Amino acid sequence: MEFKQSLAQRIIIAFALMSALVAGAFAMGIVATVHLVEEKLISAGLGGDLQRLLLMDSVSDWSHRPEPDQLFYFSGGPGDFDLPKDLRHLDSGFHEVFREHLSYHAMVEIVDGRRYVLLQDQSDFEERERVLFAVVLVGFVLSLALAVFLGWVLARKVMAPVVRLARQVRHRDQLLGLAPPLAPDYAADEVGELAVAFDATLGRLRQALTRERLFTSDVSHELRTPLMVLASSCELLLENPGIDQRGRAQVERISRACEEMRELVQTFLMLARAQREDTSMSPQQTLTGVADGLIGQWRAPIEAKGLTLIFEPGQPQSIRYNATLLNAVMGNLLRNALHYTEHGFIRLTLTTSGFVVEDSGVGIPEEKREAMFEPFVRGSEKRGEGLGLGLSLVQRICENQGWSVSLTNMEPNGCRFQVQLHPTPAS
Repeated sequence: MEFKQSLAQRIIIAFALMSALVAGAFAMGIVATVHLVEEKLISAGLGGDLQRLLLMDSVSDWSHRPEPDQLFYFSGGPGDFDLPKDLRHLDSGFHEVFREHLSYHAMVEIVDGRRYVLLQDQSDFEERERVLFAVVLVGFVLSLALAVFLGWVLARKVMAPVVRLARQVRHRDQLLGLAPPLAPDYAADEVGELAVAFDATLGRLRQALTRERLFTSDVSHELRTPLMVLASSCELLLENPGIDQRGRAQVERISRACEEMRELVQTFLMLARAQREDTSMSPQQTLTGVADGLIGQWRAPIEAKGLTLIFEPGQPQSIRYNATLLNAVMGNLLRNALHYTEHGFIRLTLTTSGFVVEDSGVGIPEEKREAMFEPFVRGSEKRGEGLGLGLSLVQRICENQGWSVSLTNMEPNGCRFQVQLHPTPAS
């Protein structure tokens, strides 16, 4: 069963319900016991009064009267003592009788065929019961209020170490290698066991992050040398006058691929070392500057494919961003648009706080939109030479920098990627 309340609220509710159950049972027990005892006492008192009256019945001239709040009747009695019809069906013993708007306790005795009945007004008894009910009800409400208060205090006391542990686990410094263990700060109870489990999990997570960073850093670093060799070889080949047009086109293609690979390596290397306090060490550039550079880089291949490149510079803020990462995000979105657009246009629009890349390509079905940001996922139209890492890299960079990227379809076809930039100014 799934509860929507917090654990603290559940503790308060459980404490209140338990107290209500105990207090309710106790109150009902008190009322029932008092009612039973009073009935026993009244029955005994009425029985004694009736026996005294019966002893006087042998007197020929009846002169005894019952107590002021009592009525005495018997079969064939003189005057007011004659047994009324509504009491003639009562058997021997104690009864409760209702006459008009009043209620009475009745004690009946049958001697030699004659029925004797003694009635006593219940008004005082009922008043005592009402007072008792009121006192018990007030006590029940007060005990319930006290239970809620004590449950709240208890919940805060019980949850305090859990809340403190949650804050410590959420703190970003817990992923640092020198972060102190959590378990020594807690007692050897259930919370302490939870802290030990968190220490073990965080330890494995730190090791995995360290391995990933080292691997990415090492691979990115080692790839630089062969990429530089490829780039230098392409430059030398392009300077060779003996190469024909077809060969030159292939060498230029290899050169562009090397440049893209170099930028990708640089981006991965920066992500591997990414720490928000180190952003001041990265090259900074405005959104307009990055867009101008990428428009110059992508105009030729886009127009060579027969597409129209539309650039709307807008009026973005003059905030400087991490140039390498912003280049990677905008460049991958332009590359993605080029790969999946055969006819029409590609539009880059700068806004006050980000940019939008739109195309008239094949579009992405709604059920695949979220998956498109996963690694090695490509559209159903497998055009181009990518591995499906571009949008995944875009998503990862945006998460790292605190930016946001969203994908929507255009009518009648095409995609619209909107990126909102949240600046992390250098300190």
